[in-house]
Amino acid sequence: MGELNEGRWSVVSERGREAGGLHYADAVALVRRLLGEKVYGTCVVTDEAAARIGGEREAEVAATSGNNGTDPAPAKKRRAPRKKRTDAETGD
Repeated sequence: MGELNEGRWSVVSERGREAGGLHYADAVALVRRLLGEKVYGTCVVTDEAAARIGGEREAEVAATSGNNGTDPAPAKKRRAPRKKRTDAETGD
């Protein structure tokens, strides 16, 4: 259990590295929060493994959050899906 209490864990998602230098329990809490925000592909890995994955998300997060990247920036808003056109609208 010693390694779980060390600040050596990162959270990565489909967007890239979300945060690093976390205790395992904090990383799991972040994964749960991101899933609630509809961010998928999340997992907890060591900082060493996350460094190999790459991605610029952590630098972006650290610059905007003011807390060393442990609190990710809000997810980008997505556009609403396009309205399906009916046959009458398309002229078919």
